[in-house]
Amino acid sequence: MTTGTTGPGTPAEQPTVTHSSEDADAGGAVNVFAAELERWRDVRGFSRAALAKAMGYDRSYVSKVLSGAERPSEAFAGHAESALRAGGALRTAFRDLESHRPARTRPPAPPMVDLQAGTGGLLVDHDDATLRYDDGVYRLTQRRRLVNHGSEPISRYLIRISVDRYPGDPERSNQLYSENPLTWDELNLHAWHGRGRTNPMDWTAHHDRDAFKEVWLLFAGEHGHFPLYPGEACWIEYEYTVSETHWGNWFQRAVRLPTRTLSVCLDFPADLAASVWGLHTSMTAQAMPFATAITRADSGDRHTFSWSCEDPPLHARYRLEWDFRGRATRGGAPAAPSDVMAALGIVQDSDPALRHVARRFDLPAEAEDARRVVTELHSAAERVAQAHTFGKGMGIAAPQIGIDRAAAIVRTLDGETITLFNPTIIESAGEVDEQYEGCLSFFDVRGQVPCAHVVHVEHTTIDGDTKITVFYRGVARLVRHEVDHLHGLLYTDRMRDGVEPIPVEQYRGTGTTWKY
Repeated sequence: MTTGTTGPGTPAEQPTVTHSSEDADAGGAVNVFAAELERWRDVRGFSRAALAKAMGYDRSYVSKVLSGAERPSEAFAGHAESALRAGGALRTAFRDLESHRPARTRPPAPPMVDLQAGTGGLLVDHDDATLRYDDGVYRLTQRRRLVNHGSEPISRYLIRISVDRYPGDPERSNQLYSENPLTWDELNLHAWHGRGRTNPMDWTAHHDRDAFKEVWLLFAGEHGHFPLYPGEACWIEYEYTVSETHWGNWFQRAVRLPTRTLSVCLDFPADLAASVWGLHTSMTAQAMPFATAITRADSGDRHTFSWSCEDPPLHARYRLEWDFRGRATRGGAPAAPSDVMAALGIVQDSDPALRHVARRFDLPAEAEDARRVVTELHSAAERVAQAHTFGKGMGIAAPQIGIDRAAAIVRTLDGETITLFNPTIIESAGEVDEQYEGCLSFFDVRGQVPCAHVVHVEHTTIDGDTKITVFYRGVARLVRHEVDHLHGLLYTDRMRDGVEPIPVEQYRGTGTTWKY
């Protein structure tokens, strides 16, 4: 799910900060925590009294910390982080204070790039999204602090609402949305200007498609016109809903313009036992974990996951994904390993698709499709890695996630990621040994499989060049396993006659490395 547009920003308003004598040794670091706390209070729209109540602290104490007259405790910083869902920003500011680091200053705003027609010099100081899930429905609340650094008044702001139930499989997605399109009634879009939702904004459709909508939010409403004039700043907020029929287990923020601060909060029922991770994606074939951690806070029957970053690079895509592990249980008992993998989106061996030869890529003509498939493979690998420890490395092929394309990835014990397009084993050499393998598509068992220590693989690069790469020992075994998947083979096809897989409960090698 991708939504919205982002833009550059200017420093948030900084409070006037005084120091008590006991804080003199910390220097300007006190300013950092107080300023960060004030900024996040502004982002969440809390009064000082509301913040104190949410944190469980006396209002006067909170006010003293905000003014810099009181030094916060670690517990205070933790409660502030939880109440304001700052994605680790307040804990980082507290660590700066404790280590007596010099005060951090936000760098000057990056050069303005006008990519939104009709927005002139509009900058976005803070882009904050909260996604809440309840009873099969996602509700997205988006808040942005806009600053007009141009020379003309701004009267509208463009947003994009884009959904994709099956990313990486465009044919399946196209079929879903052509048969069951996203509608305005389902979205129930509302927008407001300023705080408190007291000043509704009108909006008008710009593009209306089956799987996405583009909308102009107008700086006008029942209270008349209220353009954003040069030098002025304001908050806007909009909200819409999407059923899980249309929304997959992912939420992406795309940086289309220079951006100062980006933050996301996911709010899920506790009984779903959500596991959340993040991937920083781009137009390359690689997807990397977030550079900063996602924090979790538990409150009653809800789990909230928060993340934020400063000055994200242009064209970056930050994608949060999740798995509802609570759905992978039966009658309160842990689910079988195969059921867990099925719940994570791994195609199981009963599916005839695993016995088909995967469709090859025409590279470089289909480079964009190839990159999209690899991103989905990394996403699936992250989901699976959250559920199981792999001591020998791991791999996954596109047919295992329901995509009929000849692509696979392998993650080695050394942290290397091998990406293969259109691979074929052209030669095997060296000693042959027999070791246990597992397969995500039938994870309840493990089987002893013979494999040569050396395999030569012919494959295609994203640029369309043909290469031959030689792999050795454990990596050779991992690569051969995934290449077999792309040719409709399972490891059971390679086992010796009379040898059968054993139940995973009898296997004693979980978490151990290959033996050579």
